[in-house]
Amino acid sequence: MAGGAFVNPVGGGDYPGKLTGFVLLTCLVAATGGLIFGYDIGISGGVTSMDSFLEKFFPSVYRKEKMNTSTNQYCKFDSPLLTAFTSSLYLAALVASFFASTVTRVFGRKISMLFGGVTFLAGAAINGAAKDVAMLIIGRILLGVGVGFANQSVPLYLSEMAPARYRGTLNIGFQLMITIGIFVANLVNYGTSKISGGWGWRISLAGAAVPALIITVGSLFLPDTPNSLIERGRDEEARDMLRKVRGTTDVDAEYQDLVVASVQSRSVQHPWANIVQRKYRPQLTMAVLIPFFQQLTGINVIMFYAPVLFKTIGFGDNASLISAVITGLVNVFATLVSVYYADRAGRRKLFLEGGTQMLICQILVGTLIWKVFGISGVGKVDKGTAIVIVFLICVYVSGFAWSWGPLGWLVPSEIFPLEIRSAGQSINVSVNMFFTFVIAQVFLTLLCHLKFGLFYFFGGWVIVMTTFIYFFLPETKNVPIEEMTRVWKKHWFWGKYIDDSATAAAAATAADVELKKTTQV
Repeated sequence: MAGGAFVNPVGGGDYPGKLTGFVLLTCLVAATGGLIFGYDIGISGGVTSMDSFLEKFFPSVYRKEKMNTSTNQYCKFDSPLLTAFTSSLYLAALVASFFASTVTRVFGRKISMLFGGVTFLAGAAINGAAKDVAMLIIGRILLGVGVGFANQSVPLYLSEMAPARYRGTLNIGFQLMITIGIFVANLVNYGTSKISGGWGWRISLAGAAVPALIITVGSLFLPDTPNSLIERGRDEEARDMLRKVRGTTDVDAEYQDLVVASVQSRSVQHPWANIVQRKYRPQLTMAVLIPFFQQLTGINVIMFYAPVLFKTIGFGDNASLISAVITGLVNVFATLVSVYYADRAGRRKLFLEGGTQMLICQILVGTLIWKVFGISGVGKVDKGTAIVIVFLICVYVSGFAWSWGPLGWLVPSEIFPLEIRSAGQSINVSVNMFFTFVIAQVFLTLLCHLKFGLFYFFGGWVIVMTTFIYFFLPETKNVPIEEMTRVWKKHWFWGKYIDDSATAAAAATAADVELKKTTQV
């Protein structure tokens, strides 16, 4: 059979099937949910560097920026109100993710995507028409609700639709769309900054309606995942869908595993209470620490405030926006490396290589900024140093783009059993959004106080997280999503948290499947 049968490497049943065009198309459409997140990340930094936007909504920042060159370069953008414009979205996404968990579990993944697209569309309209800071914040809150729902449902959808051997590649489509969204936003900002009359920022903010429409319309045509259909008691539809997505009629083994997982899921009345049980400790730890560490890589310092950051280190208006476009383009192409290698080299190797690469770049960038501005923050970067800084930031971004960027979403979405999967993904999203909010809110203040040391600060965290991955994350490539328990059981540290009943149940399920297949023959 084309595509072959995938032999479960941890001892479960054989899952026949192939990567079908139907799966590719549905995963491509679902992954566009990442566009709304990426577009917002890219657009906010650009508009907050536009003079016309600052003059209208944040005049105190505008006046400080226009002061002479003796101004402390580290502190001229330090404004809690300005950072609240960016960070309010992520606080709203945090709250929305808890509601999204219930919607995703009860009504299905596609409904959650649809709701996310509609609310993001409303937020884009309000921001584009904003007359004051209040309208900006309201629009950002609605954008945040959309991001919370999309980030909750899309990674789950991709992990559940994809065959085990292609799960990494297809799930990383979400991160790829985030990077494309960032890049497009940087291009839009560069173009709208040229519009005379000072209203180009309105196009930038309202432009978020385009990715919102894509996922809104796309979700209407998406099928539900087999896992979600079984979870909601639609067993025959689930079997038919499984045949369609695997491209074969021989789906009994996988179907039975999904049914057993669903039965266990329905026996769990309170997933939020159950998720703290000892047997789920490994997954819960990863769902908290991986998104926590992802934000402390310092990537959002670059992506949120790239134009502001480049402006701060001495670039002109156009140069700062062009530099942001360059880093955005690097982000897109480097993510393709992860698409190719996640299911080949594995998650751990990409994590470890990316962490090492980011650490080296952060140390070098911090040192260069120190040489230019010192402690006082007064100075001017020369052309040669500016080029080196942009190059190092691009290398840093590429390291993140093939490690902590995509894998920070992939790994948490694939490790939870069905009975607590929605709750687990909600924790992953909420932790991610909370620390995205914190970093966005305090970054400019930290830059003002820590100065060049901010890059050393994030570099220290990269050391911690890389060490954590080395010792505590098992390899999950090519493991069927319903068979992850065996991976944790074999781990030197996490194995003590997984009781034998869990692995015995998996073995019993496999034996039951084989018995049924033999009986049918």
